[in-house]
Amino acid sequence: MSAVEAPFEPARRPLSGRRVRVGDRALELVTASAATAALVLVALIAWKLVAGALPSLDRFGIGFIWRVAWDPTVSKLYGAGSFLFGTAVTSLAALALAAPLALGIALYLTELAPPFLRGPVTALVETLAAVPSVVIGLWGILVLGPALRDHVEPVLHRTLGFLPLFGAPNAASSSFFTAIVVLAIMILPIVSSVSRELFLSVPRELKEGALALGTTRWEMIRGVVFPYARGGIAAALILGLGRAVGEAIAVTQVIGGGVAVHANLFATGDTLASKIAASYQGATSDLEIGSLVYLALILMAFSLLVNLSAQLIVRRISRRGPA
Repeated sequence: MSAVEAPFEPARRPLSGRRVRVGDRALELVTASAATAALVLVALIAWKLVAGALPSLDRFGIGFIWRVAWDPTVSKLYGAGSFLFGTAVTSLAALALAAPLALGIALYLTELAPPFLRGPVTALVETLAAVPSVVIGLWGILVLGPALRDHVEPVLHRTLGFLPLFGAPNAASSSFFTAIVVLAIMILPIVSSVSRELFLSVPRELKEGALALGTTRWEMIRGVVFPYARGGIAAALILGLGRAVGEAIAVTQVIGGGVAVHANLFATGDTLASKIAASYQGATSDLEIGSLVYLALILMAFSLLVNLSAQLIVRRISRRGPA
């Protein structure tokens, strides 16, 4: 078609440059304000915790972190050592228990489950995340704890009793082991839901290409799905770890309480969050309140450290790319 025959199109009026600039500036202002507000909120929380923990900070200093003591009646001596130990043991063990189950659920729902099962099973798994923690803790007291005490802990003690982790079972249904199982149940839907979305994002042509080359389904998952999603999987696992570290109510209900550092998972103990939840309302002195706020300050620092570690791990894995 020649230039003479081309249909005439009237020139379009350009958008107002002023209007575009005003909208861009408004969007920039709103988003920057939201980001700044988040930083300010974290800073205010940290400042309030430091101010509340000053009586304990002045009395015990940095040694509070590793001291194993909590005596509000006689010696007035406090420390976070046993609670840090309990937090690390319960959260890491819960993650180790929940991670393979969550990844297995995600793989089943994306690669193996028949279509008519995927929707209902996915809905049930995600519904588990909506159950209040106090309900899960109550179920742990009434059902899970007695079942583990009567049927699981004796078997583990008989077969693996030579290991310090599986010492003599506790007469009560509360223990580190019960808390670990409860935490694993609580972080399972989070890790599985995020992992499922990651596995669904793997391009179909990559999976079909691997299968066309003669690989088995497991070889395709190991060689294509896992390398493609490994950065997101690392983030999902650390997200679950952060959930386990900060859980208070359910752990308080099933862990039993106590101030000690021991290897036996069947004994009772406490975590940072459970000690704060169980003792703050009954604190009777400024020093005890300050020590509990000091525990909250340590918990906040621990949670921030976990989140920063997650970002560093994800960035490092993402730079390497798929294997």
